[in-house]
Amino acid sequence: MNIAQLYQVSKYYDINKDNSVKALECINLAIKQGKFQAIVGTSGSGKSTLLHILGGLDYASKGKVCFYLKQNSSGFVDLMDLTNEELTKFRRKHIGFIFQNYNLVPMLTVIENIIFPLQLDGQDVPLDFVYEIMEKLNIIEQKEKYPNQLSGGQQQRAAIARALVLRPDIILADEPTGNLDNKNSQQVVTLLQYFVKEYKQTIVMVTHDNEIAKKCDRIIYIEDGQVAKDEWNDKFK
Repeated sequence: MNIAQLYQVSKYYDINKDNSVKALECINLAIKQGKFQAIVGTSGSGKSTLLHILGGLDYASKGKVCFYLKQNSSGFVDLMDLTNEELTKFRRKHIGFIFQNYNLVPMLTVIENIIFPLQLDGQDVPLDFVYEIMEKLNIIEQKEKYPNQLSGGQQQRAAIARALVLRPDIILADEPTGNLDNKNSQQVVTLLQYFVKEYKQTIVMVTHDNEIAKKCDRIIYIEDGQVAKDEWNDKFK
């Protein structure tokens, strides 16, 4: 089942009145629900732009970006039809983000960072679930520490917990291992695999690391703003 689909999505950035740069060109792509999917490409290939448009952090220049949500009576939502305010609400409710630089709030403790999105959205904090996630990520003992007291790997695990506690329909991860050493990178990807398997979480991850990408169910290769290749790992089909 598809959770999201991009139809003929293109993105152009205007340099001046007469010139523009093509970041994406006529992307058609279906995102499968409950799978770990990687977007791979060289620097400047358009992979992060694609992720940002999928996550509603940026608008496409043309095309459709559709999400299929059971709770929506019409069956799908096209992000291109939403206002900025509607898009902000949609992201908060349906999409979790994990960034390369963690984006933790420095004056909040680990647990305060993790529950902050819930509080921002006016939701009750399910502490049992929060602690369960923190236990799985092996950061429960750091819950009262501040980000500057954590290692890079611990900060990234806190960021993953923050994305998971909202129980989003999809998690988008932009180079989540980019600032980590090999050991911590492997741990983070293993944890993401676990949440896909145990919680049926849908994850789309941008990475430049082919070895990391091979641990995913699917690899989408982007070249010059287009899908060059789309492969499924046979053992995950």
